[in-house]
Amino acid sequence: MAFCKRPTARDELDTALPFSDDISVLSTPFTLEGRSVPNRICYQPMEGCDGTVSGAPDELTRRRYLRFASGGAGLIWFEATAIVKEGRANPRQLYLDEGTLDGFQRLIWDTKSTCVKENGYEPVIICQLTHSGRWSKPEGASKPLIAYNKPIFEKEPIGSDSIVDDAYLDGLTERYESSARLCEKAGFDGVDVKACHGYLLSELLNAYQREGRYGGSYENRTRLLMDATSRVKSVCRKGFIISSRFNAYDGYAYPYGIGDSGVYGIPDFTEAARIASDLEKNGASLLNVTMGCPYTNNEVNRPTSFADQDMPYDSIHRMIKGAAAVSKAAPQSAVVLSGISFLGALAPNVASACILRGDCHFAGFGRQSFSYPELARDIIRKGEMSRDKLCLTCGKCTELMRSKSTPGCVVYDKLYLELYRQMKK
Repeated sequence: MAFCKRPTARDELDTALPFSDDISVLSTPFTLEGRSVPNRICYQPMEGCDGTVSGAPDELTRRRYLRFASGGAGLIWFEATAIVKEGRANPRQLYLDEGTLDGFQRLIWDTKSTCVKENGYEPVIICQLTHSGRWSKPEGASKPLIAYNKPIFEKEPIGSDSIVDDAYLDGLTERYESSARLCEKAGFDGVDVKACHGYLLSELLNAYQREGRYGGSYENRTRLLMDATSRVKSVCRKGFIISSRFNAYDGYAYPYGIGDSGVYGIPDFTEAARIASDLEKNGASLLNVTMGCPYTNNEVNRPTSFADQDMPYDSIHRMIKGAAAVSKAAPQSAVVLSGISFLGALAPNVASACILRGDCHFAGFGRQSFSYPELARDIIRKGEMSRDKLCLTCGKCTELMRSKSTPGCVVYDKLYLELYRQMKK
């Protein structure tokens, strides 16, 4: 297999990856909290950075979700939506409050209606609730709110006024509760208490060196995640789905990341399994497994090319192992497998094999949904993905986001190609 080419046949896949010729399992429904999810395809949370200044969905936001709706995914994992203004990752990140509620209600209604019209079923939509923590840029400039200083990130320590105290963290539990109530009003089917990719709750999970009620011991480091999950579960209606997308492995050496085995790239999933089990006990019934951080070590979970790693399939194999560990630890919960877009047209075969052997329950597509929003419909109706629509993993969508533009697929979508050209100028 040449390192410059995408795999095109089963015998070119790394032998560590499972494979199934039969992908019909992706078309089967799954019952979650008494609600039938029409199929096993999940569109992962892909932030568009294109809301209004107040945090309401704007025209490009609508365009994206209506395309997702037409595309036919049974599970749409709505993008990061801030629970507090100071925790927004950019000035146009979505923010749900009473003032923006009407815009969210219209968008969710239209998304579900469009999917019913185009595909004959209503998708389940989960809202990802977030606090951006050290990646907060509510007005465009960096205004980090951190759990503790990380020398691996900072040349100089961040000032103590940016380290959130216990009282601030205590107050966030109520903000997760109020945001979840608003999500119910907006028409979402559930919420995700986000704890991944180095954002605030993710950073708390590895706050081994923090003092106080939210650092040091396992119980302290997971306190906010578990409190927010159980609080949301207690106040929301029966059948409302509580979930979490969390890092099973950070990719940093102890004491700056969870899952460190002492060898980079080979995780120890002991703590991830414990987190999954406790999330299930606290009311979560849907878990979305991811790893690493897109800002610092994206190769841990999403290689952009064969040149990124000596073995580009290592990240996918790692993700499958992590999903399997979480599924085993939380047997009553459904698990979403992430990080498979790199496999291109073979992703359905690998994901189906993982589902059939019990490693996970849903196949999650992130950047692939940007380039190919109708991929779910093609998998279900045609039994395959079209090779001329596949994500090329070129990274230009991320390049747009890093330049403070609105990300989308530059290769297949003329609208974002023009934005990319403007950015380059």
